[in-house]
Amino acid sequence: MTAATHSQKTEKFFGTDGVRGRANVGKLTPESLLRLGQAAGQYFASQLWNITSRPSILIGKDTRLSGDMVEASLVAGLTSAGMDVILAGIVPTPAVALLTQSSDVNLGAMITASHNKYQDNGVKFFGPDGCKLSDEAENYIENVMQAGPTSSSGVTEVGRVTKLTDAVSRYIKIAESSFPKDLSLSGLKIVLDCANGAAYQTAPDILKNLGASVIEIGVSPDGVNINADCGSTHTALLSKTVISERADVGIALDGDADRLIMCDETGRVIDGDQLLGLMAKAWKDSGQLTGGGLVATVMSNLGLERFIMAQGLNFIRTAVGDRHVAARMRQDGYNLGGEQSGHVLMTDFVPTGDGTIAALQVLAEIVKQGKAASEVLTVFDPVPQLLENVRYAGVSPLENSLVQQAINNAQTEFGTEGRILVRASGTEPLIRVMAEGDNAAKVKQVVNNLVDVIKTQAS
Repeated sequence: MTAATHSQKTEKFFGTDGVRGRANVGKLTPESLLRLGQAAGQYFASQLWNITSRPSILIGKDTRLSGDMVEASLVAGLTSAGMDVILAGIVPTPAVALLTQSSDVNLGAMITASHNKYQDNGVKFFGPDGCKLSDEAENYIENVMQAGPTSSSGVTEVGRVTKLTDAVSRYIKIAESSFPKDLSLSGLKIVLDCANGAAYQTAPDILKNLGASVIEIGVSPDGVNINADCGSTHTALLSKTVISERADVGIALDGDADRLIMCDETGRVIDGDQLLGLMAKAWKDSGQLTGGGLVATVMSNLGLERFIMAQGLNFIRTAVGDRHVAARMRQDGYNLGGEQSGHVLMTDFVPTGDGTIAALQVLAEIVKQGKAASEVLTVFDPVPQLLENVRYAGVSPLENSLVQQAINNAQTEFGTEGRILVRASGTEPLIRVMAEGDNAAKVKQVVNNLVDVIKTQAS
């Protein structure tokens, strides 16, 4: 049975970054997760027919309350499909990717809802290369769920469950090895916000082991405080702490530690676009950059595009989602890419986004230049850009003809002065309305008008 034979889907489980939703509701109930595990196990078994031993999968999770429930349900489905399961415990998402890539397991899965609140959860799957699954693979799994997975032939086909007790220490060692051997973080005072998430054990130890003085926040997870007024999506605490502690730089990760947002010594927030611009130029100058440019997404600021092209480099945009960025990087031989939201992909070190490893490369650049973070981390002037979210229930407002007409009219009115992007979130029931251009007042007017139309049709 091939993926091509499953072209019709009646239920959408996978979004822009795996499966995600409200825990214990809908697609994240124990029953749905059991079916997901069975379907994923069946798909994986069909792809791993040439291995000599029983297929195995490594599973990690973040700190949210529902993690144990999701893990137990998913494990039940996977083992019933004949897969051996190795539990890594609480580790960052990139740790699962790296350990999958570097160990004897065939696949990986991370239980997380990334930057979402604790009430949500989800599952991200990784192939044996440590890369996220393709659209084709996700479509196949969804359709197997609809059709109903093939039953196992009996108890002899059931997989085993074991624990990987050294997952944290192994990841720490791998991450530390990415930092240049001839450099040290000694003398740097760093505020580190781990979002009360998956990196609360790993990231502080890595920075300390490399010589930094670390002020830790967001390192006391209790199951419900993950991403709560902290981390990469809530940076006010980071900026405030950097200023009050007179630190040199601030680092904020998200709940599963695959995103990175920073701030300089003045408390100014530095997003993923600035970090990508910094590293693209630095790696170009050092001869480390491959592919002749940078892969970003449709959300990246026009200022970054202009900066990259001024360096004589290519600037490639993909759909939103770091797996789309990663796929284009693999296709065209790029080793640097990412998103404004903080996913920074450096595939010389790790096949997916890794906030900690990306932070180490940025910190290395600060050390090399010997300048204040404020002089190093801002490399271009961003074009005025505004993003507003509209929450909806039921059918997406983007299906409405009046909304589509308003979007078309707005782009016509904007002309060549700017860019408009209106899309549905792949992880939440939100419509994201973004516009950017050199005229800030015009950008605000365009976004406000579109938001008003969408809210009217969403109510």
